[in-house]
Amino acid sequence: MLPSDQPGEARAHGPILSEPGSLLEHVAVAVFGMDGEGRVCYWGPGAQGLFGHAAAEILTRPAALLFPPAGSDDGDPRSGLDPGPAARLAERGRTLGYWRVRLPVLHRDGSVFDCGFRVFPVTGTAGGSVVMGLVSRSDELDRVKANLAFLDALFETCPIGLVMLDEDLRYVHVNQALADMDGIPAPDHLGRAATEIMTTSDGGEFARMLRAVADGGTPLVDTLVGLRTPGHPDRDQVRSFSLFPLSRAVGTRSGVGGLVVDVTDRERALLEATAARRRLDLLDRAAARIGTTLDVDTTARELVDVAVPEFCDGSVVELVEWMDPTEAFDPRLPLFTRRIAARATLSRPAVEQLKGLEHVKYPPGSSIHRMFATGRPICVAVDEDFTTRTIAHPERARVILDSGLVSILIAPLVARGTVQGIAMFGRSADRPAFTEQDLSLAGELASRAALCLDNARLYSQVQDIALTLQRALLPDALQPGPHLTVAHRYLPGSRVTEVGGDWYDVIGLPGDRVALVVGDVMGHGVPAAASMGRLRITAEALARHGPEPHDLLTELDLCARESGIELATCLYVAYDPHTGDARISGAGHPPLLVRHPDGTVETIADAMGVPLGVGGVPFRTMRTHLPDGAVLALYTDGLIEARGRDIDTGLAALRTELGRAEGSLEEMADRVLTALLPAAPTDDTVLVLARIHGATPPANG
Repeated sequence: MLPSDQPGEARAHGPILSEPGSLLEHVAVAVFGMDGEGRVCYWGPGAQGLFGHAAAEILTRPAALLFPPAGSDDGDPRSGLDPGPAARLAERGRTLGYWRVRLPVLHRDGSVFDCGFRVFPVTGTAGGSVVMGLVSRSDELDRVKANLAFLDALFETCPIGLVMLDEDLRYVHVNQALADMDGIPAPDHLGRAATEIMTTSDGGEFARMLRAVADGGTPLVDTLVGLRTPGHPDRDQVRSFSLFPLSRAVGTRSGVGGLVVDVTDRERALLEATAARRRLDLLDRAAARIGTTLDVDTTARELVDVAVPEFCDGSVVELVEWMDPTEAFDPRLPLFTRRIAARATLSRPAVEQLKGLEHVKYPPGSSIHRMFATGRPICVAVDEDFTTRTIAHPERARVILDSGLVSILIAPLVARGTVQGIAMFGRSADRPAFTEQDLSLAGELASRAALCLDNARLYSQVQDIALTLQRALLPDALQPGPHLTVAHRYLPGSRVTEVGGDWYDVIGLPGDRVALVVGDVMGHGVPAAASMGRLRITAEALARHGPEPHDLLTELDLCARESGIELATCLYVAYDPHTGDARISGAGHPPLLVRHPDGTVETIADAMGVPLGVGGVPFRTMRTHLPDGAVLALYTDGLIEARGRDIDTGLAALRTELGRAEGSLEEMADRVLTALLPAAPTDDTVLVLARIHGATPPANG
């Protein structure tokens, strides 16, 4: 029986409350008992709080005192006792065994309010019948009912999944929304473990998360979990869980309550949007990084550097070696390619295999042939069938199979209707499989790279023509005569720089005289090479007529203007070995340097005029005496001007190196070039070193 205050007890008890954390937590329950004569025989802990009577005041007195008199809400109960409500409670409790009713009650302070009663008979220790009553305020009960009604409606109509799990993480209740998510009727959930319905591949992390919450851990809010259910075995879902520990009943472990939202579509959209942004970012970087030069090999390396490791784990670029560039692709014939770039983040043998192979043969029926037959990117699985059909060498096939690659995307490199080659992108099992969007991305990357490769190919052809023309117009061997020893060097710029218009010549003149000339036509390519050849041939023809140097430059200036040459520089030196005199004239060119026999270096810059092609400014000639054994240095600006170094600094460095140089002219030329030129010069460079040997004067008769 519930504890009660008996006559003579002074100890007061607090109200009986529902279990902590529940909807009834703050609903007080008063307990009292009535004997067969309608008197109060038990007075529970909450009764004093509800009715206002202490146990000593009410025990053994009529229960009718707890109710207002008939026909009055606030009359004096002692002046007109009304046994009606108390008597009805006792009678119904005994006859029905259980009765529920709402009645107004009278507080000790005279206030009247409604309460809900539950009455039922019990047998006392002496065998007598006692009617027990459980009483709570009606307004508090109504609040609980409203909350319960809200919860019932919530479980019935809420579009968000609701779940209750017991202390063993088994389903106690699910709403229809969650049942629909799972594809399993709500009743079929009950009693089953949560991990039996929601299957994850996270190594048990979801189960540990549920257990931590059930054991009173911190609630989780909007935690994403990927899973599948038996009702939808082929559908990957992403759900957002908000979980909290349920209130604990005495002596039991806690369960888990939670809200579950299917966010698969949202997450898929986010993933697709993220992937789309990454693809756009990759294309932007490709546009900025591919084709920075007009060099085929560099362009191919830029493509694989963009693709690895962001887009794939390995990539190669190969150019098709057509016998005839105009020939059509024949799927019945093997295909030969030249691998010009490769990069991978795979095993070492696979990386060495990709980078170490230069010439590749693909037999008919290979994946490459299939790709060319469609003209579109294709994706193939890396398996025995792929290696058998595509890779001719068994050892290479085994390396590829063991590399970790599971799929390869092959895209054609086509530009201006010409098939340049192929680009391949491979992924390992650690990455998602290639999608249709990835095929489109690879096609876009290949198209951009193909256009850059074609530009580089066309440029290389023009560059080769220009180099051939330039070398044809420059002298193969110089004939300086008996009084001059010459060492000459011509170094073209790197392959990423167009051919310049640098030129030089040593021209034999009557009377043992000799002319040295060096020039530079501004511009690059075939036009610069052609202009250079025109000026060199004109200078050679004019020099043989013996004009003064300034007159020769005047004629060259006229030739330049008539030929449309906007800007060119030139230095002309005429030396007479019989007198040791030199006549010098310049047109905007770096000055002549003279290394004297004692090692000092003199700069002769007094005769420097405006460049050829400008016109309107006369040239002039200066004379100087050159000692026997002196070394003249004529050069172009590629030797003294470089990125990060101005001409004055370069000229000072050349003077220093020329003063240090010893040995033969050939050794001196090599030392100067090694000291001044970078590893990859960006401009053409000419250096002519000439050592003077004066003529022996005739003996006196």
